[in-house]
Amino acid sequence: MKLIIKTLFLASLLLFSCQKKSEISKDFNCETLAFNNLETVNDVKDLFSLDIPKNWKTNLYQDEVQSSIFTADTTKQLTETVLLDVTFIQNKINFDDTFLLQQEQENLAKGLIKTKSKQILLLEKPSLYMVFKGKKGKFNYQVCNTFIKVNESNFVLAKTEIYGDSLVNNRFCEAFSLIENIKLKN
Repeated sequence: MKLIIKTLFLASLLLFSCQKKSEISKDFNCETLAFNNLETVNDVKDLFSLDIPKNWKTNLYQDEVQSSIFTADTTKQLTETVLLDVTFIQNKINFDDTFLLQQEQENLAKGLIKTKSKQILLLEKPSLYMVFKGKKGKFNYQVCNTFIKVNESNFVLAKTEIYGDSLVNNRFCEAFSLIENIKLKN
């Protein structure tokens, strides 16, 4: 009898662990997306890594306070691709009212209006995502800024940019599937 209970418990645990989605993927109703042919890219300061499709164009950047990986599938038109910029920033962050207001004002100055915002757990860290919508150049434009508080002195900003109106949610979900697998180094 004990063996049957243990087996059922392990089977249910395995089933639930395979179906686990991040909060952001749930909020956007993302189906499981898996890219093929991924390569691990480390930022210049070796603070984090990101698994990216090998055919995507990637640029690295660093200065005194930040290190970033910028990537996109340049084989697609701008209105069909995702632009993803993941930056490790050596600075404090607090998701308080002042921070939220500052984000809204900065984006409003760019002609962007907040459509969605939520505090979540991502990478087992306190996080916040904010989606803004508007126009950039001649294109409809949406950006999702995902802030991940690494510790008291550092955070990651994963910025997902979407141009055009085609498959916007799917493209956000593609980006989230990459963001959910950021590997922070100690």
